[in-house]
Amino acid sequence: MKSILGIGNALTDILAVLEDDTLLDFYHLPKGSMQHVDRETGEKIWQTLKPMGVQYVAGGSAANTITATAVLGMPSTFIGKVGDDELGSLFKSDLARNGIKSTLLKGTAASGRAMVFITAPNAERTFAVYLGAAIELGPEDLTPEHFKGYDYFHIEGYLVQNQDLVRRAVELAREAGMIISIDMASYNVVESNDAFLHDIIAKYVDIVFANETEAQVFAKKPPREALDEIAKICKIAVVKIGKDGSMIKSGDEYHYIEAWPADTIDATGAGDTYAAGFLFAHAHGLSLKECGDVGSIVAAKVVEVIGPKIDIPRWKLAKQEIREHTGLLK
Repeated sequence: MKSILGIGNALTDILAVLEDDTLLDFYHLPKGSMQHVDRETGEKIWQTLKPMGVQYVAGGSAANTITATAVLGMPSTFIGKVGDDELGSLFKSDLARNGIKSTLLKGTAASGRAMVFITAPNAERTFAVYLGAAIELGPEDLTPEHFKGYDYFHIEGYLVQNQDLVRRAVELAREAGMIISIDMASYNVVESNDAFLHDIIAKYVDIVFANETEAQVFAKKPPREALDEIAKICKIAVVKIGKDGSMIKSGDEYHYIEAWPADTIDATGAGDTYAAGFLFAHAHGLSLKECGDVGSIVAAKVVEVIGPKIDIPRWKLAKQEIREHTGLLK
């Protein structure tokens, strides 16, 4: 069985369902926004949320992807950095519970956290993010040994702001003969790291995942044409278009993938789990069309729950649908 190594910001998602916007107003968090906060504010918000019966989940884009590949049965490992504290321990135990091996280095700052406020009436999400130890991960932390024995290497785009780290990571992955994938993660990250992203994708990356906004910013063209441009500099380009599905291109081969039916309540983690399904199918040698279908099946399950993790009944259904559609997971 082919294996995967992921690298990303080790963030514990702290999910809180709120009855109204009082807490958002108190902490000056515009509804629907993603705000970075300092350690003191992050600690205050966490202590405020603790008595409310919050849910703790190992999060961050790459960790979400690696969790889903692990649940699908692919040997999966995650590299990140946490603090020597309660949230760091929670992050590690959550990974272990999902069958993920972890290389969690210890930083000097407190563990990173993404406090997710889910508010009525439309389960709108507002984020207060303290990156903490997660952003202390540097190129000097990575060794060739971290990359030995794996077949796939997956990077979250949020790391691109640390260009030296990403360049070191892709160089080591290439030396180890791995298939490298990147999820662009955020249009503003793409915008502010444009030349660097073009360079490493052209030189190192095999599979690119982008949503339509990220693709447009990267290629300076509408999504369908952006797909063509991205496919010119890597082996496989994937552009996700939300409820309208996704598009895949490799060389002259093109596929439009319809979104799998779902009762959507929260889109958190949809792109991350799509990437997991795609990579899992790719590791089993399925066609590009089938890879897209498996990604779509898994993504459809995560949008039916609050937060980035699929529950057990939906995982069972996802595996059944993958089995019926591809013959995998027998």
